[in-house]
Amino acid sequence: MSDGFTVIPAAVLRNLSDKLYEKRKNAALEVEGIVKQLTVPGDHDKVNAVINLLTHEFTYSPQANHRKGGLIGLAAATVGLSSEAAQHLEQIVPPVINSFSDQDSRVRYYACEALYNIAKVVRGDFIVFFNQIFDALCKLSADSDPNVQSAAHLLDRLVKDIVTESDQFSIEEFIPLLRERMNVLNPYVRQFLVGWITVLDSVPDIDMLGFLPDFLDGLFNMLSDSSHEIRQQADSALSEFLQEIKNSPSVDYGRMAEILVQRASSPDEFTRWTAITWINEFVKLGGDQLVPYYADILGAILPCIADKEEKIRVVARETNDELLAIKADPAEGFDVGAILSIVKKQLSSEHEATRIEALNWISTLLNRHRTEVLSFLNDIFDTLLKVLSDPSDQVVLLVLEVHACIAEDQYNFRQLVIFLVHKFRTDGVLLEKRGALIIRRLCVLIDAERVYRELSTILEGEADLDFASTMVQALNLILLTSSELSDLRNLLKHSLVNTAGKDLFLSLYASWAHSSMAIISLCLLAQAYQHASSVIQSLTEEDINVRFLVQLDKLIHLLETPIFAYLRLQLLEPGRYIWLLKALYGLLMLLPQQSAAFKILRTRLKTVPAYSFDKEQLKRTSSGMHFSDDGNMNDDSKNMHNGINFASWLQRFEQMQQQHRVHFKSQAHNSSTSSKVKEVQKPEEFRGPPVPELSRPPSRLSRKGPGQLQL
Repeated sequence: MSDGFTVIPAAVLRNLSDKLYEKRKNAALEVEGIVKQLTVPGDHDKVNAVINLLTHEFTYSPQANHRKGGLIGLAAATVGLSSEAAQHLEQIVPPVINSFSDQDSRVRYYACEALYNIAKVVRGDFIVFFNQIFDALCKLSADSDPNVQSAAHLLDRLVKDIVTESDQFSIEEFIPLLRERMNVLNPYVRQFLVGWITVLDSVPDIDMLGFLPDFLDGLFNMLSDSSHEIRQQADSALSEFLQEIKNSPSVDYGRMAEILVQRASSPDEFTRWTAITWINEFVKLGGDQLVPYYADILGAILPCIADKEEKIRVVARETNDELLAIKADPAEGFDVGAILSIVKKQLSSEHEATRIEALNWISTLLNRHRTEVLSFLNDIFDTLLKVLSDPSDQVVLLVLEVHACIAEDQYNFRQLVIFLVHKFRTDGVLLEKRGALIIRRLCVLIDAERVYRELSTILEGEADLDFASTMVQALNLILLTSSELSDLRNLLKHSLVNTAGKDLFLSLYASWAHSSMAIISLCLLAQAYQHASSVIQSLTEEDINVRFLVQLDKLIHLLETPIFAYLRLQLLEPGRYIWLLKALYGLLMLLPQQSAAFKILRTRLKTVPAYSFDKEQLKRTSSGMHFSDDGNMNDDSKNMHNGINFASWLQRFEQMQQQHRVHFKSQAHNSSTSSKVKEVQKPEEFRGPPVPELSRPPSRLSRKGPGQLQL
């Protein structure tokens, strides 16, 4: 240390620590001259002594002016060393970098100035200190003193110039440093980082694209910065990288896809749009590399399809279509289970568009990978059933298509119908509002006869008698009114002459017996008029209730529709269809005379021509004998057509109705007992029971919307 004091005069050292900048500057020039003189003969020991003196006695001094003098002195010594400076950088640069964190802003300023001058001399030789210098500059870019910021900016520009022309720069060592700082929120630091990314990417020999996954998330994070300038710089950098990706034969799509998926759900609109745009390009360019990431990508696309911003929706739909068009194979890593998991989650989305596309995906997967999809059926089936209650008709129609596709196998078909009946049982609103829509659509997609046979089989043994009656009435109304079931009605019209019609008639009869009005309707449709009359005659006082009259009102109105035109035309031959007349008159006798239905039916019966009755037929009718549908006499107990033992089926109907009567009495008893208990407990709060909706007069029945059942 004493060598340094002997080399540099005491006056120079004194001026080097003076408070006046000019004195320090002049002293530094003297130091520069001394070092030059020592360099010529190669006296590096004395040069080291000078550098050590400046470092320990000045740059590490507790006195600010000493530190300032030490920094300017080290810069001067470097200038004096000139081409020999490289071998002394290990001594010169560390104390300067250390001064970047000095508490005195003027010291930090002079540290920037000193390193600037040092860098100008040594150029590429100081690359070995790049990471330390970068770290220091990163901090200085956000310095509280604008003068320090300005000085750091000048130094930064010089360092960039040196790095771009150097062949010693190590991008591998730099990337971890960059990655650590990419999530800093300070706007000055962000500008600093984006500036370096842009500069390094412009260097042909530096492959920034290969390291893009390491800092891509940070760039996307900057897109939501409050500063327009930072957003613009980040967007510009990302656009440049995306263009490079398009032109590059080898890109690591996988790691970047994970980042894009996360950013596609950002609350910031610009970030979402940029992320979805990148995903769109990746789907077009990625090929096989993206197969393992399809599920994650789909999870990002589906929510964006319903984004509030139109430009995001457009790109998301385009991307979704591109993804759907790719026919990947499970053998190639295409994870059907992962896709279904994402789709299942999106079926609960609040947005209709997202739910629709989720169902389209299930439909597509069923067409392409049916076996794999069915292996995950237990995971998604319950969710698909819940979608039947969706408020959107379009969603319901789509999920029915999915169910129909699943139900191609008999086992899955039966499971669907069982679950559907269960759903209707537990959700009365679904049956009322969507029952008709669901049943009608299933009949189109699968097969009306198959659907109705299966429903009848299940309802035949239904333990909940109230639900069974309601469900049968709903199915009966759909059968009588839906255009989709016209073939089924035509088949039933030939039940007495056709084997297929007979089989269907008997299949439905077993469950239709839960409702007397449904059985009567079925018999009228099947032209089993004698049996219809027998059913009407078997009704008791308990059966003629408000609900029955409501259903009867509907039937009378339906008899005036084109569906029953054949029946009305048969009234032109009352002598041949005398059991039809008897059945209709039986219904007339059950209706209240003041009801609109009574007047409609009575008016219709008044139009029946009397000339076709002959005296013999009237005599036989009055004597208690019965006629078959073709006008021949027939004992009711022996009434058989096409092998149907109607007496036996009538007995089954009466047994079923007896079960309903017992059930009704039990409910009435329980209700009465409960009311008496309440009356005893709170006599002053007694109120009469509310009038059920079904007790309203038929003429005031509320009208339901399309696809709704009026039960």
